[in-house]
Amino acid sequence: MAITDDVLVVGGGIAACTAALSAAETGARVRLLAHKKSTLRQASGLVDVLGYIGDGGPSADPFDALDSLPADHPYHVVGEDGIRDGLRIFDEAVGDTYRGGHTDTNALVVTYGGTVKPTARYPASVATGLASSTGDMLLVGFEGLTDFDAPVAADHLTASGVPFDVRGVTVRYPKSFRSDAKVTRFAKALDRDESVSGGTVRSVLADTVAAEMDGQTRVGFPAILGDDHDEEVRDELADRLGVPVFEVPTGPPSLLGLKLEDMLFDALDDAGVRISSGNPAVDFEANDGRIDTVLVDQKSRLTPYEADQIVLATGGLVGKGLDSDREQVTEPVFGCHVPHPEDRYEWSDPEAFGDHAFARFGVVPDDELRPTGEDGEPHFENLRAAGGVVGGADVAREKSASGVSLATGAVAGRLAGEEATQ
Repeated sequence: MAITDDVLVVGGGIAACTAALSAAETGARVRLLAHKKSTLRQASGLVDVLGYIGDGGPSADPFDALDSLPADHPYHVVGEDGIRDGLRIFDEAVGDTYRGGHTDTNALVVTYGGTVKPTARYPASVATGLASSTGDMLLVGFEGLTDFDAPVAADHLTASGVPFDVRGVTVRYPKSFRSDAKVTRFAKALDRDESVSGGTVRSVLADTVAAEMDGQTRVGFPAILGDDHDEEVRDELADRLGVPVFEVPTGPPSLLGLKLEDMLFDALDDAGVRISSGNPAVDFEANDGRIDTVLVDQKSRLTPYEADQIVLATGGLVGKGLDSDREQVTEPVFGCHVPHPEDRYEWSDPEAFGDHAFARFGVVPDDELRPTGEDGEPHFENLRAAGGVVGGADVAREKSASGVSLATGAVAGRLAGEEATQ
């Protein structure tokens, strides 16, 4: 027997979660169908709306910069209201664990490479380290954790012209782990304040860092300062050091990204969204221009999922929501049209940081976010798209990936839920 819902969201990332939460707000019966772990665990945990336009500098207010985007950008489909609605859903899901909701202006967050990134929402744990804040900064890295080189990051920040002095040091973590230990192991040791030679992890770490301080008024660590008790860890370190402590978002695997994923899935549970995970959607059945059934491969057995409305939120090329080979680019679940040059050499620019066409590949939505064919007509009346699978945005260059996912997810989910409950 088929599993039946009002709205079926295919995907597991921030766009899919937002679409499911938005659809649930309409009173629809919603199911999230996620195949693999989302790319959130590979992300920084920051939520960007629009950081840059073209080759210009950072955007202070992303909403002021919307008119400068190309005509086919997803933001022009959903409008400013759609972006704000996506941010509202996000803010309600994460509560006071994130900052930035008080203003439209981007915050300037220090990242692990020593760059300053304009972002709309950021974890509370990084707030003290904003580049716009005053106070000299000490960055602390750990031997064996090569993802964050504190002296190099400090040099980059100084070269960028930040209005404060910054210095970086590398110290030994108080407890020894295997070279392949996950970042969560470091965080758990701080959570439990495990015993080590000379005291506990927290006390020895604080003493080690205190010996390196030279008048700095804030101290930044890679984002491993606890998992379940992170606020307690930061507060104790700050108390022992006598200055505020903050985290620097790190590269994958990202503890901040993992925490964000957990918060979004907790919000889905609270909203009554049903979650089916671990198996891919591989085919579908349609009739009279509508998708009737999505077929899921469960150990080589096709299981049907039925819904009145479908939201496709499987990601772009990185998330495997789009497939490519030497000849073409395809959307693998529903076979939606993905426009691209026939000549593969036109997919990219010779310059590494050039204007790459492939960065904007994706389905072309109509004004209701329904993927369209070459004729401009929707493939299916009851299919909408959200997130990286939607084309038209160079999210890496613009620093807009999370914002596009939130905005298109919010609008696609709401439209699907309203249609299903009419």
